[in-house]
Amino acid sequence: MSRRPILVDCDTGIDDALALAYLLAEPAVEIVGVTTVSGNTDAARAAANTLSLFDLAGEHDIPVAVGAHDFRTRAYAGGAPHVHGDDGVGGIALTAAARAHDARAAVELIDHLAGRHPDLTVLALGPLTNLAAYAEAPDVTRFDRLVVMGGAFAHSGNVTPWAEANIHNDPEAAALVFAQDWDTTLVPLDVTMTQTLDAADLVRLEAIPGALPQALAAMLPLYLDFYAGRVFADRRCALHDPLAAMVAAGSLRGVSVSSGQVQVRLERGERGRTVSSRGSSTQRWVRGMEGSAVELLLARLEAREWPG
Repeated sequence: MSRRPILVDCDTGIDDALALAYLLAEPAVEIVGVTTVSGNTDAARAAANTLSLFDLAGEHDIPVAVGAHDFRTRAYAGGAPHVHGDDGVGGIALTAAARAHDARAAVELIDHLAGRHPDLTVLALGPLTNLAAYAEAPDVTRFDRLVVMGGAFAHSGNVTPWAEANIHNDPEAAALVFAQDWDTTLVPLDVTMTQTLDAADLVRLEAIPGALPQALAAMLPLYLDFYAGRVFADRRCALHDPLAAMVAAGSLRGVSVSSGQVQVRLERGERGRTVSSRGSSTQRWVRGMEGSAVELLLARLEAREWPG
């Protein structure tokens, strides 16, 4: 059976790293490229983090292109070091990769891969700045579908009472992306906040041999510490980006969705709020799923043989 090609557009922090590792271990998909954007950390650091993680995994041929540093209407202001560490990956001092990032711009790499893979899925795990630029670029190739980790509908936001971080960071970009007629699935806080990794799961991760699983285990304590007492009563973290990766891979059971045109509020007070109305046959957001995302994540990581 052929593997579905996926391009990941990400701001490689801790949960992005988990998502990338999951996709490397998921037999149903193949990462064919990565573009980076500022969010958890800046776009250049996100690319360096991604290349270092790929080195640990023994993956030396996946192109990684640096995308937008600043957002559409404001400058990038430093990310979330209190959540992801100063380096975006828990301050674990990853060894710099042996290879450099791809020389192409993010839009160029997406266009190249969309032309090469007619069934390309774009998985957006950060602000949608690069995808908005793609929507505006002339004569680019249409990709098959877009999966976005972002938004909050019935659930409260995690930056403001209404807004989720990826949408809040660049709401103008999100509004432009959701105005396209692309086949789009959002994986919002409504479902990602129901899937968590706790301290016992970290012990299981620490037991997986290989350089990449060990790096993931080393960066997770900071992430757990951020959530503990602030978001959850105990030491556990939400699996935002890994869950979106699982939706993109089609590996979850019993996924329920709501269909409707997604809009982003831009006015002061509700800036970054996502709302869904009737009338779209191409947009949907995930409301729920069956089973355990952390069990799937750990099982996939355990099944792959990792170098190091």
